Amino acid sequence: MKIEFSERLKLLRQEMDLTQAKLADVLDTTQRKVSYWESGKIEPDLCSLWKLADFFDVSVDYLLGRKDV
Repeated sequence: MKIEFSERLKLLRQEMDLTQAKLADVLDTTQRKVSYWESGKIEPDLCSLWKLADFFDVSVDYLLGRKDV
């Protein structure tokens, strides 16, 4: 089963015991945007993907569900 970006983001955030608001602060964005990413309403832009990958120490391919490692 392929994991969607929204699911993977939520899992990573929860594993670090972060609220959406705290993650938003780290990424210099809004809690609403993080919520929309996690619900699949919108997808992050490339710069946000890079920030997420760097913060969680994973690849963009992992975030997008293209790789499981």
